[in-house]
Amino acid sequence: MAGEALNFHAVGENYLTEGYVVTPLTHELLKEHVRTTEGLVHTRFPPEPNGILHIGHAKAINFNFGYAAAHGGHCYLRYDDTNPEKEEERFFTGIRDMVEWLGYKPYKITHASDNFKELHEFAVQLIRRGVAYVCHQKQDEIKGHNPEQSPWRDRPVEENLKLFEDMKRGKLAEGEATLRMKHVMEDSKVDPVAYRIKYVPHTRTGDEWCIYPTYDFTHCLCDSIENITHSLCTKEFQGRRSSYYWLCNALDIYCPVQWEYGRLNLNYTVVSKRKIGKLISIGVVRDWDDPRLFTLSALRRRGYPREAINLFCTRVGVTMAQVSLEPEMLEACVRIVLNDTAKRAMAVMRPLGVTITNCSIGRSMVCSVPNIPHIDSAGTHTVSFTPHIYIDSDDFKENPESGYRRLAIGQSVGLKHTGYVLNISEVIRNTSGSVTGLNCTAEPLTLENKPRAFIHWVGADRLPCEFRLYHRLFLHKHPEDSNEVPGGFLTDCNPNSLEILYGFVDRTVAGCKPFDKFQFERVGYFSVDPDSTDEDHVFNLTVSLKEDSGKVNS
Repeated sequence: MAGEALNFHAVGENYLTEGYVVTPLTHELLKEHVRTTEGLVHTRFPPEPNGILHIGHAKAINFNFGYAAAHGGHCYLRYDDTNPEKEEERFFTGIRDMVEWLGYKPYKITHASDNFKELHEFAVQLIRRGVAYVCHQKQDEIKGHNPEQSPWRDRPVEENLKLFEDMKRGKLAEGEATLRMKHVMEDSKVDPVAYRIKYVPHTRTGDEWCIYPTYDFTHCLCDSIENITHSLCTKEFQGRRSSYYWLCNALDIYCPVQWEYGRLNLNYTVVSKRKIGKLISIGVVRDWDDPRLFTLSALRRRGYPREAINLFCTRVGVTMAQVSLEPEMLEACVRIVLNDTAKRAMAVMRPLGVTITNCSIGRSMVCSVPNIPHIDSAGTHTVSFTPHIYIDSDDFKENPESGYRRLAIGQSVGLKHTGYVLNISEVIRNTSGSVTGLNCTAEPLTLENKPRAFIHWVGADRLPCEFRLYHRLFLHKHPEDSNEVPGGFLTDCNPNSLEILYGFVDRTVAGCKPFDKFQFERVGYFSVDPDSTDEDHVFNLTVSLKEDSGKVNS
């Protein structure tokens, strides 16, 4: 680990961290903490199970699991399941799947709800110590940084205990009361809420509870219960650090160290769960795994290898600054990985039929194609070169511009892997004058007839398939910025973000399974979509091949 992580404290030396609050009990609590952890680093990745993880979470996963692994320690996967009305079982499963897909195995899988009884006992202790009280102000009255002081702030302890018990027993209506802590947070927020009433069944505890703890109350206490050594979180939680330390010390329990780092943002995206939900509900995208999104499940469906995402997170590193990057940086990492792992094949997305009239190849000819050209051990596969083939219509022009190197009348082109050169003898048209096919002759490649370009093709031994080409979902770099997009992010959606084409791929891909990856020569990297079947193959464009300034003339 590098960057700010080099400044992190050693296990048990929390007190050496700038801003850490030391109490008369600190050193004794730290000794017990070291005994319990056996001196090993303990971190945690604590997502809320109310949506799907996105590319920013990949950085958090890499940092939390990576930091623990680099120091021979452990990392928990802890679900912050304190908002039952927004939580669904599919989100619990989806989060775990993505953590494991990225290659990480949690030391333990825990839930904030595992500690509901202990958290309730902590809340009672705060009341008994005179630092928490039941308040009847409405949410609108206490939000912001300078609300009017609660008229119930100094009510007697016994009265607070009775009212909190009434909250727990369901004797008060939702919104009628909250439990608040007597503390001013670092961002000047006064008396944060510790508990609120919610008459919503919980996915794990059912109807056992009708009061639920807030993040400000739960987060640090679960960290303490699990003996977390380094509580790693993004910069937006910096304003809660003082509350984190205050609460642990107010209860005289072990206090971890909170370290903040800059979150990862990508341009041309939105990752807000609420906003993605809106895109799904109005039909802009299909679901959380739509390949135009930057959720981890969407990136996997599009064909991004986990190794590329982890490489991207490594390259970004851990800094204290907020980082907004272009998607091209992530795409570059994808190309690096797929260049060495994706088997080559040939596919034609805009088919144009070609009949070889001189039949110099006979009925068919077997051609050997390297699976990964620069890796000999990857082996080869064969394709059949037949008198009737398909090329991509983009590789033929009747009236080419200056510098055009592919097939044209009077200009030959090579066919990859065949050792043959193609020459047009006749252009076939329909009644409306549109080109529907070509008659060509083929002659063996020699030094004298070597063409300026070689193109891909598919022969008679081909499979029909669907190609899904994805483009940016948003037209502007910052779709959530009202200065850049005054009408809001929904008005910035690209109506041409999905393009579907129907063509052919060579039969060597037969038997492919969802998420298998290929490089379709001269086109790009593609992944098999889960919608694909043995009869109907569907391929998602993962990324194009590396941009080339001479692409138009290739």
